[in-house]
Amino acid sequence: MYFLAVVLPQVIDEKILRYKQQMRESYGCKVGLKSPAHITIIPPYWMEEEKEAALVQDLAFFASSFSPFTLTTANFSAFVPRTIFVAVEENESLINLKKNADAFFRGKEYKMKMESRPFHPHITIATRDLSKKAFWEAWPQFEKERFRETAEVNGLSLLKHNGQKWEVPYTAPFTTTEADAQALR
Repeated sequence: MYFLAVVLPQVIDEKILRYKQQMRESYGCKVGLKSPAHITIIPPYWMEEEKEAALVQDLAFFASSFSPFTLTTANFSAFVPRTIFVAVEENESLINLKKNADAFFRGKEYKMKMESRPFHPHITIATRDLSKKAFWEAWPQFEKERFRETAEVNGLSLLKHNGQKWEVPYTAPFTTTEADAQALR
């Protein structure tokens, strides 16, 4: 399995990891620990491993037309009653990245699933293995907690499942300068 995501810098990943570990210790939630802190752009899908090299080339080409941008987290939120996450402030560059990734990769040979739901960027803490009971026990703490971080987004990553967890075999850098991006508009 594969997916495309903005992977957060290690310093933020480590801070988010503490919350994921807290959810494992208190409620047995392990799913969130299987991937680095990220914002999903193209959700997980099955693809033959032989296509990975071509995907890496397409990903590099796609990412080369984007400029780095900054994103800011906005505390905690939830998809009640099954997912707790770090919210992300509305960000035009992130929305543009998602919209363009969907358009670029739709119909390509990789069998990517395109979301039918509206894009709601977030960084998951606990999800599929979070029971409703555990959600309602944990949520009051997260609801009050403040988590404000800023990160520079410099690329789009390919994540690959190794049978136990998600790894990042490749990150395609954003190489367009802001001046180049303005000229293209």
